[in-house]
Amino acid sequence: MPQGFHGDLAQVGGTLVTMAKAARETMRQASQALLAADHTSAQQVIERGAEINVLFRLVEDRVYDLVGRRKLGPDELPATMTAVQVAADLERMSELAVHVARSSLRRHPAPAVAPELTGLFTTMSEVADRLAEKMVDVLADHDAELAAGLDQDDDAMDQLHRRLFAVMLSPDWPLGVEAAVDGALLGRFYERYADHAVNVANRVVELTRADNGIRSSN
Repeated sequence: MPQGFHGDLAQVGGTLVTMAKAARETMRQASQALLAADHTSAQQVIERGAEINVLFRLVEDRVYDLVGRRKLGPDELPATMTAVQVAADLERMSELAVHVARSSLRRHPAPAVAPELTGLFTTMSEVADRLAEKMVDVLADHDAELAAGLDQDDDAMDQLHRRLFAVMLSPDWPLGVEAAVDGALLGRFYERYADHAVNVANRVVELTRADNGIRSSN
């Protein structure tokens, strides 16, 4: 039975890696749409977000099927629930990318990012992609050391978020309330995206520890 459980959990893990790669690519494309006012790319992000939602439901179904089919031990049940939590974080990341894409569409054909903020959002998109890339590797390899390193990238995103508000709240800000609201919302999307990437990495570490504990007890 333990081997069967680990085989089922490995299947779920494969789907989570697929979701993570998709969540990364979705934000990359959303950032491109945002910075280039690319209507086509923004629409594609929204379509891809729906596909990631389907993957999330697939993970849920597999986990609940696993729970229903097997009498899980006290360490096995938390491991399966952690997999659902990882999937929820990944789905939320894709939703945040969709929010970025929709922000781009709302202002199209005008850019959604004020010229004064383009440099900041370019950097924020790069940091978000770096976090997502590491998150994918953590999920694929269960690398606890790499997971710990995501905190530094998250700190970098937080610093960019604070700089964004410093620019928009400056007495020299020339573009008024509407542009500042757009900037604040977009900044929040990127900041939360980074937080969820860190959540995924931390949950993978928990999952790995639980899995090792299960194996050692059998």
